[in-house]
Amino acid sequence: MFTRKDQQQFKDKCIEIQTVEKQIENFKKGFPFANIIAPATYEKGIVKLNNEQISEYIKLYEKALTTEKIVKFVPASGAASRMFKILFEFMKNDNGNDKPPKDTGFNSTGFFFKNLKNFAFYKDLKSICKKNGINMDKDFVKILEYLLTDSGLNYGKLPKGLLKFHKYYDKSRTPVEEHLTEGANYGNSSGEVYIHFTVSAEHKTIFEEHIKNILPEYENKFNVKFDISYSEQKPSTDTIAVDMQNRPFRHDGSILFRPGGHGALIENLNDIEADIIFIKNIDNVVPDRLKADTYMYKKALAGLLINKRNKIYDYIKKLKKSCDKDQLDEVFLFLKKSFQFEPDNNFLRKKNCEKRDYLLAKLNRPLRVCGMVRNEGEPGGGPFIVKKESGSESLQIIESAQIEPENPEKIDIIKKATHFNPVDLITAVKDYKGNSFNLNDFIDRETGFIAYKSKDGKELKAQELPGLWNGAMSEWNTIFVEVPITTFNPVKIINDLLRPQHTFTK
Repeated sequence: MFTRKDQQQFKDKCIEIQTVEKQIENFKKGFPFANIIAPATYEKGIVKLNNEQISEYIKLYEKALTTEKIVKFVPASGAASRMFKILFEFMKNDNGNDKPPKDTGFNSTGFFFKNLKNFAFYKDLKSICKKNGINMDKDFVKILEYLLTDSGLNYGKLPKGLLKFHKYYDKSRTPVEEHLTEGANYGNSSGEVYIHFTVSAEHKTIFEEHIKNILPEYENKFNVKFDISYSEQKPSTDTIAVDMQNRPFRHDGSILFRPGGHGALIENLNDIEADIIFIKNIDNVVPDRLKADTYMYKKALAGLLINKRNKIYDYIKKLKKSCDKDQLDEVFLFLKKSFQFEPDNNFLRKKNCEKRDYLLAKLNRPLRVCGMVRNEGEPGGGPFIVKKESGSESLQIIESAQIEPENPEKIDIIKKATHFNPVDLITAVKDYKGNSFNLNDFIDRETGFIAYKSKDGKELKAQELPGLWNGAMSEWNTIFVEVPITTFNPVKIINDLLRPQHTFTK
């Protein structure tokens, strides 16, 4: 199937031929659907912290700040082009009419222009339009050209992290600046703040330039030293594309590979040396006036993480010394209560020392605490209890693509779901000896999915790797905690920046 040229292509991308063959096999047989058996709810699977617990966990976390290395991990490689879909369509369909587009609702181009002055980037846009003789009251297509293309601000090709999101009295801030502010307020470890951005190769230089320009201001503002690092999605995580007959899709004489989705970032996460890692998307930020809830819950969830991690370490050390039945029962109940753990069907038939080894394997793995928001109609994956063929059960974040669409039983389970995933994770990635886990050992590689795309007018099938917070963390110990909706404010389309939580308030 593969020529010498193909094999050299694999070698250049650091992809094993066996990996490519397995991906092609995945196209042929497909991926199994997740066997969700119940939504995670208050009754089973969702922790709701009271004020006393929040205070206790915050103290625990703040104490740990002096001894643990804390890193804030921000996936930031996505381009902003999809944010501006309606604006690009308006430009494409320009009919030369200088009348303002009709305001047909929040998601319309008319609503965008009606509220243009409220955007944080308006001052920059107005300045560049004025220089070029553009009338801000009627040259609507030209205004968009100076906003979206390299004739002006080039927002249509920049990463989201570098767009001006929020207006303040003295300036406007990008998401990068908001993440620096967040890091200084809950990730300050003895005056040092570690932040890691995943960026695309094409944007890395401009990303670095932006941070170089703003860093002195924020280091002075918060009296901290920022340690900023970057990584790019590795070529070795790209996946092969195939045609509709599951044959390698060829383009310009080479096999077409595509980025493997956000699941590829488990490799980037795996390279970070830290005790605790906060994970939050680049576009989920708010102005300072709304950050209090974020700070409080970030610290509280981190404290809960440390509490459970320390208990795990203690149990591992005890189990290493003994197969005592009472000790086994105590650990079993801890796993059940903390992580909704249910063992394999044959667990009860095991001898005590076999049970001990089984429980040790369940304890000695990465740990994550995931914030979950009450479902108010926002799109996104959700928290469920999933059962494997072995009979074991665990808490998992499941995307809609992983659920059998025409199964009435699964649809009913989805309808009963009360929370969704805002991508708000805090992780502990070291074992009880202080060694970093190899995160690749805890991926469920049967949780990818297949998407249908096209290239040059030809249909193709693409394969996404197990998602970063889905299959890539499937074998982690997981805790779901309710967090307030105020901590979830993503910007998916340009007009989201006109929502109250993103606009300037005097």
